[in-house]
Amino acid sequence: MKALMIIDVQNDFCPGGALPVPDGDKVVPVINNLMDKFDYVIATRDWHPEKTVHFDKWPEHCIRMTQGAEFHPGLNTAGINKIISKGTGNKDDGYSAFETEELDLSGFLKEKGINELYITGLATEYCVKASALDAVKNGFKTYVISDAIRGIDINEGDIAKAVDKMKSAGINFI
Repeated sequence: MKALMIIDVQNDFCPGGALPVPDGDKVVPVINNLMDKFDYVIATRDWHPEKTVHFDKWPEHCIRMTQGAEFHPGLNTAGINKIISKGTGNKDDGYSAFETEELDLSGFLKEKGINELYITGLATEYCVKASALDAVKNGFKTYVISDAIRGIDINEGDIAKAVDKMKSAGINFI
């Protein structure tokens, strides 16, 4: 079985948000068009507490129960089968979907019979990369859908380095 994984397509990561990814909203129509092609759709969200060490590195963003933490209004949330909250503790960054305290994501996916993950979302060199690398480590055939991701590229070349690292780990880009 194949699952679509949507990483952090939230208001704070889109234009006008607290930590916007350039053109982050451009992934929304692509993702919406893909949803019905998969057996299962998972969406992750940063769901930070008001105080966390994560904000020592980043501006405050995606604080749980705020408008910034909500999914982009254009995202077809009715097509999502499972929402996973990450970065929920005071001392975790929550980059990878597999780092959630909520559940054993690998075990959950395997119980559902999912063996292939197709990853989309924000941001390429952070949460997309961490989730894709962890997917491979957990034994999933992993694909990243190139036109359904966007990155920040704080330091020029960060996105390219992230893509190279993912490809080196055996992740396929389609």
